[in-house]
Amino acid sequence: MRLIYTPLLYLMLPFVLLRLLWRSSKSPEYGKRWGERMGFFSGKPAPGGVWIHAVSVGEVQAIEPLVKHLLQHWPALSLTITTSTPTGSERVRLLFGQDVFHVYYPYDLPAAVRCFLDRIQPRLLVMVETEIWPNMLRLCRERQVPTLLTNGRLSARSARRYGYLSKFSRRVFGMIDAVAAQSEADVRRFIDLGVPQDRVRVTGSIKFDMRIPASVQEQTQVVRRVWGDRPVCVAASTHEGEEELVLAAHRKILAQIPSALLVLVPRHPERFERVAMLVQRLGFSLLRRSSERACDQRTQVFLGDTMGELPVFLGVADVAFIGGSLVKVGGHNMLEAAAQGVPVLFGPHVFNFSAIARLLRDQGAGVMVQDIEELSEQVAAWLQDASERSRVGEHGRQAVEQNRGALQHLVNMVDGFLQEDRGAPASSAQNEKREG
Repeated sequence: MRLIYTPLLYLMLPFVLLRLLWRSSKSPEYGKRWGERMGFFSGKPAPGGVWIHAVSVGEVQAIEPLVKHLLQHWPALSLTITTSTPTGSERVRLLFGQDVFHVYYPYDLPAAVRCFLDRIQPRLLVMVETEIWPNMLRLCRERQVPTLLTNGRLSARSARRYGYLSKFSRRVFGMIDAVAAQSEADVRRFIDLGVPQDRVRVTGSIKFDMRIPASVQEQTQVVRRVWGDRPVCVAASTHEGEEELVLAAHRKILAQIPSALLVLVPRHPERFERVAMLVQRLGFSLLRRSSERACDQRTQVFLGDTMGELPVFLGVADVAFIGGSLVKVGGHNMLEAAAQGVPVLFGPHVFNFSAIARLLRDQGAGVMVQDIEELSEQVAAWLQDASERSRVGEHGRQAVEQNRGALQHLVNMVDGFLQEDRGAPASSAQNEKREG
């Protein structure tokens, strides 16, 4: 299968590049730094560091505490972070600046991965969530670079797809050195697909370990004062075909609560313009965040068309709907809203976050809705009942707090890999421990 997989990737490369070109017409950042996707880039980190691959914004946000731990406790090690999207790249820049080396992740072509590894020369690769690439794993194994899959999740649908090529999948998954899985169900699927049982453990989701910065809380208070005392529903990380459903639900809500404000935040920046046109075409009063004008009582839809402000909008919200779930995308992270005590709604398609969705439902911190009727009814009910909103939101806050701890497990695993390499520079804290 590997002899088929790699030539197939090369055959697909022209179409992949054409897709990049097409995406760049909507989002110019996709048209830049193409060389990095083939393993070519200027500059390089010191050899023997840690390489972390986080696909996009959510994964970058999730590994922020790990990166800060490594910067503090392993200061002699270089850190390389790769992403696959411009939004993820921008998030790396905003969070870590010059403290890390950042480039795009190369395509899984042997030549591109070899070129990348030749320049990075990592001693450990940390992959976030579902980043499983056959040539990357094979070449890391050839170079004796340990691989750790953290926050590992594998939906039943993905497991079935891998199962169609069971022999090839078992060889690929068998090359992973350690998996920190989110749930017991994920553990079973990883083992079934070829990861040796002694290499997999349940650590939970590191997304529970998020901390809301004080700066976000301060911005939230400012925005709430400017917007005034009006009911606010945030629809976060929405996708193509989903905004129409959310806006239809908002129209029903406005019939009951004329002062209600919908804060609409599409997942992908290249869609901002199209979503703005959709809102106007459907006859809603629109204000775009990028206009930097004040949101007054006449605004029915506030379009969050800037980057990095979703935590602030969620903090202002009375209710949050998490997108990618009314359409078959698989959902997005609900915990950022729950951690701020905001009642959470999501659609039926949450297979990428099934364990988290189930936890929130079981603990009375979130509700699954099937269609626009249920969405509008539940949002309207919560917007009109402050005590119920508070009760559900507090359950969400408690659910997040009670499930913290995955980060410490991950830190211990990463430190363990680094300490196994006797040539690894020890942190000052470790030296003190040895001296003691």
